[in-house]
Amino acid sequence: MSALTVRGVHSAYGPVPVLRGIDLDIADGSITAIVGPSGCGKTTLLRVIAGFESPDPGSVFIDDRQVCGAGVWVPPHRRGLGYVAQDGALFPHLTVAQNIGFGLPRAERRSRARITELLELVSLDPDYAGRRPDQLSGGQQQRVSLARALAPRPGLILLDEPFSALDAGLRTSTRAAVAEVLAGQGVTTLLVTHDQSEALSFADQVGVMRDGLLTQIGPPREIYEAPLDLTTAAFVGEAVTLPGVLAGSVAECALGSVPVQAAHPPAGGAAGTVLLRPEQIELTEPPAGSDEADPAVAGVVEDVDYYGHDTMLTIRLDEPGSSVISLRHTGAAAPDAGAKVGLRVRGAGRWFPGDG
Repeated sequence: MSALTVRGVHSAYGPVPVLRGIDLDIADGSITAIVGPSGCGKTTLLRVIAGFESPDPGSVFIDDRQVCGAGVWVPPHRRGLGYVAQDGALFPHLTVAQNIGFGLPRAERRSRARITELLELVSLDPDYAGRRPDQLSGGQQQRVSLARALAPRPGLILLDEPFSALDAGLRTSTRAAVAEVLAGQGVTTLLVTHDQSEALSFADQVGVMRDGLLTQIGPPREIYEAPLDLTTAAFVGEAVTLPGVLAGSVAECALGSVPVQAAHPPAGGAAGTVLLRPEQIELTEPPAGSDEADPAVAGVVEDVDYYGHDTMLTIRLDEPGSSVISLRHTGAAAPDAGAKVGLRVRGAGRWFPGDG
C-alpha cells in the first residue's frame, strides 16, 4: 500500500518551471529521500505535498485520499502529516512542552503524559519541558521539532533538510537518532536533502532530482552502483570517469581491461565512458616490466590532500594521453607526491555510450 502517491505534479514560479511532471510512490512505513542540488525543486515538491503550495497541474494522494488536484484541495492541517523544517521552526516564546503540545487536543496538553512520552521517545529528559528553544543546542532543537511533528500521531512525516544546520558530528548522531525513532514508530517518511551520504544512509528508497525531474529512483545500493547516467553517478558519490572502448562486457581504458555493466547497451559504435568508484581502485607496487599476469597500471602521485580519516590522491597514469584521476586512499600510510604507484581495478565498472 502506498502511503503517499504523487502524480504528474508541475509547479512554476511565474514563467520559470520548477517541477516538471513528478511521479512518486512511497510505501507505507518506509523512508524515502529525495536528493538533488540547490534549486532542483525538491523543497517545492515537499511544500506541494504538505499543502503550502498548489500543483499546476498534478495530484497528491495520502493513504489513497486525494488531497489536491482536479478541483480537490485539503488544507495542510487536515492532511494528517507532520512537517520538520530545516531550522526546526520552534516558537521562540513557548517552552519545549508548549511547542510539542501545540497541535495536541487540549486534554492531552493538560495531562502532560503525551508530552513526557514524546520527550523520552526523542531521548530528551522530561526536565527539558520547561526550557525555551534558546536554551537548547541545535541537535536538541531538532529533536523537539521532531517530537512536535509526531505529537498528533501522523501517518506521514516530511523532513526538509532538517540536519543541514548542524555541525558534522552532531548531524550524524542526530540523523541516526531520528531514523531510529521514525523506524520504531513505523511512520512513513519523506526527506529532502542535498547531502548524498545522508540520503543513502537514511532511506530505504532514494530519488535523484535534477532540473525539476526525478531522474532515477530506487534502493540506495542501486542508485550508487547502477546509476542511469553520468550526472546522477557524479552527484551521488565520487566518481572516476575515463574514455573507453567496449568489447563485449569489457572496456579498454587507461586503467586496462575493465569488466563493465552497460547502463545502455550500444546501438552503434563502442566508444564511451567507463565509470568507477574510487574505492574500486587499489594502490599497489608499481608493475614490474611487461608482466602480463599483473593487471596493474603505473602512475605517479602528483598531489596529496590530507583529511585525517583519508587522503585524496591525484595520480597521473603512465599511458598515452597521460590521464589524471583522483581517488581517496583510506590506508594508514598514503604515498607522497612524486611517488610511483601501481593501480588495479576491483570489481566491475559502469559503461555509458558516448559522453554518458
